[in-house]
Amino acid sequence: MNAAVATSVFGAFMVLTVALGLLAVRRKGTEKGRPAGLAEWSVGGRSLGTVFIWVLMAGESYTSFSYLGAAGWGYNSGAPVLYVLAYMSCGYALGYVVGPMLWAYARRHGLVGITDMIAHRYRAPWLGAAVALLATVCLLPYIQLQITGMGVVVSTISYGAISINWAYFLSFAVTTGFVVISGLRGSAWVSVLKDVLVIGTLGFLAVYVPLHYFDGYGPFLDRLVAEKPQWLTFPGHDSGGLGQVWFVTTTLVNSLTVVIFPTTVAGYLGARNAEALRRNALYLPFYNVLLFVPMLLGMAALFVVPGLTGADSNLALFTMVVDSLPAWAVGLVGVAAALSSIVPMAVFMLVIGTMWGRSVLGAIPRLHKGAAGAASGDGGGEAAGGRQKLWSQLVVVGAGALALLLTYTAPDTLVRLSLISYEGMAQLVPMLLLGLVWRRLTLHAAVSGLVAGFTLVCVLVFGGHDPVWGMNAGIVGLAVNVVVALAVTWLGPRAADGRPDAEVLALDDEFPRDGVPSRGAPVSPPASS
Repeated sequence: MNAAVATSVFGAFMVLTVALGLLAVRRKGTEKGRPAGLAEWSVGGRSLGTVFIWVLMAGESYTSFSYLGAAGWGYNSGAPVLYVLAYMSCGYALGYVVGPMLWAYARRHGLVGITDMIAHRYRAPWLGAAVALLATVCLLPYIQLQITGMGVVVSTISYGAISINWAYFLSFAVTTGFVVISGLRGSAWVSVLKDVLVIGTLGFLAVYVPLHYFDGYGPFLDRLVAEKPQWLTFPGHDSGGLGQVWFVTTTLVNSLTVVIFPTTVAGYLGARNAEALRRNALYLPFYNVLLFVPMLLGMAALFVVPGLTGADSNLALFTMVVDSLPAWAVGLVGVAAALSSIVPMAVFMLVIGTMWGRSVLGAIPRLHKGAAGAASGDGGGEAAGGRQKLWSQLVVVGAGALALLLTYTAPDTLVRLSLISYEGMAQLVPMLLLGLVWRRLTLHAAVSGLVAGFTLVCVLVFGGHDPVWGMNAGIVGLAVNVVVALAVTWLGPRAADGRPDAEVLALDDEFPRDGVPSRGAPVSPPASS
């Protein structure tokens, strides 16, 4: 009976999730009588307001990690898990500046992602394709992690009635279905539902669990301080050397990385104007307060369900939920956790599809020949944009299917790749951000720095040397990246680039307070619209 009730609640909300995606595309399916192009599908037509941008970008922060990993870290290590709060808050502060800059640059030149921006900045379509390949390697593990996370949640809340393999497939099918149809706008609409459930369930659990198991926070915290003090200080318990230096360097490198992470940039580019991004940067840190709940409840589980080891520690929170709540409430918490997998997974898949549809497949002359018609006004540009959208949607299905297949057959492959996901993406920071504010950074320098930094990160991480000297390997790789890029810029060849600064750089007057670029030339329409 418990399984039937919980799965019924879960199933009803999954149907509602797909319906929201369909409703989003129904309302914005056409513009001026024409089919929606790649820009509408991939960045919501650059028309999302503050509320939708807030819930969408918060949705990327609240993944299955919020219910599983954060509680698991709290259960296993304690204090080091606070790095998540630190880097996200610092990243939002950086996003106050970086978000409007990238939004204005992309809007001016009709770009839809970081691979587009890099290809445009360095006049090298091949580089955009190469970055798309690199980013895909770093993003695929996140899709696999969300599939796994949702599978664990669904299997747990169904009291074992739904096998974990079927739960994996359900995660893939629901996410792929609505993101292929509705794109970024559908993800934003579903994020509203997810956020209502996340705030409600975590707020309830923050009060309920301490009262139910400890008679309040006072007795719980007194017991935690008396019996588990090592969980409350660095380097935490059994944390593998995650001390203060690791905390600071991880916060620094992750805060830099999160502002140029392809999924974050997709949120930036979906905004209606730059001011919406500034307001969003002010509001998002308030959402982070909720992350204290699973972290703290993970430590509460030390006393309620002691002895969890390995992957089972990630179930610390859900073990208490299933043990103490009625089935309908278990179903609601499960829906919130499942949507916390679906929304970010949808954006990851959408971003991979957009990168490949635009920068890889869209850069192949034979496939992209229709784009030439844009200049002559024969509608070829619109047709090319339609083809890019179709390729992107096909890649979404392919990327999700690949992640699902590897989840079934070789999960360790993507788990190992996930070790370098953030540290690897960090190596794009100089190429993108430094390149958009410093014209002297050359193509050779940016590529040399990227190769040096990424190679060093792979050697350190896969060689078992992360942390290195107590520092996050990503910050070491980033330092080498910058040094190499500067050295090659000053000592290497300087290719002539006759374009004006407004064509190459993201300038201050491109993103004034009202969010409308003001440099003389009119803003280019999105190339895919």
